[in-house]
Amino acid sequence: MAGEVIVDALPYIDQGYDEPGIREAAISMVEDEKRRYRPSKNYLEHLPQLNISAFETEMMRTEFDRLQQRLPMETMSMKRYELPPPPAGKLTDMSAWNECLENSMAQLEHQATRITNLELMTDYGTEAWKSYLEVLVKCVAAAQTQVAKLKKQIQEVNFQRKNVQMQVGEKLRDLEANWVGLVSKNYEIELACAHLEKQIRAYELANPEKMDLD
Repeated sequence: MAGEVIVDALPYIDQGYDEPGIREAAISMVEDEKRRYRPSKNYLEHLPQLNISAFETEMMRTEFDRLQQRLPMETMSMKRYELPPPPAGKLTDMSAWNECLENSMAQLEHQATRITNLELMTDYGTEAWKSYLEVLVKCVAAAQTQVAKLKKQIQEVNFQRKNVQMQVGEKLRDLEANWVGLVSKNYEIELACAHLEKQIRAYELANPEKMDLD
């Protein structure tokens, strides 16, 4: 059939792969095929269009734009952790002092929250970490089980391929031996025919009168 690809390699029974120049010749053939090959269809047409920005956030896009424009990264602002007094011109402004007081209270509450988080981590962090490690161990065990299953499937496929190729190789060797025998017999028959023709011509030359009577 047109366009049908016949794979005729039998690596388990073929010989000569280790001979000098074979690997280089095979690589050269592959590279030549890659240069000449022109796909006749889009093998990815059944897949959805690739959306490379599906998981980008606004912050990521802003950072990508900054990198593209080669702008320096903004330094971390520590203003929220500062407790500045009111400006020199507002030292008598009650609203300015209230704003500073609210800022200090927010800073105090932030530190209190940090202390609470540290206390929670001290009380429960070890057990939470152990639980997380148990989950990781189970994930590793599941992955190792899957890898072992895949390796077994690969080994079974390779064993099946080897078994089939060994059977095919035995048939090929029998057919090759039969072909060699037939070719040898044909050659012997051709030699015998040529010898008989030579004898006939010699007889005709030696007895022309008998040939005329015939």
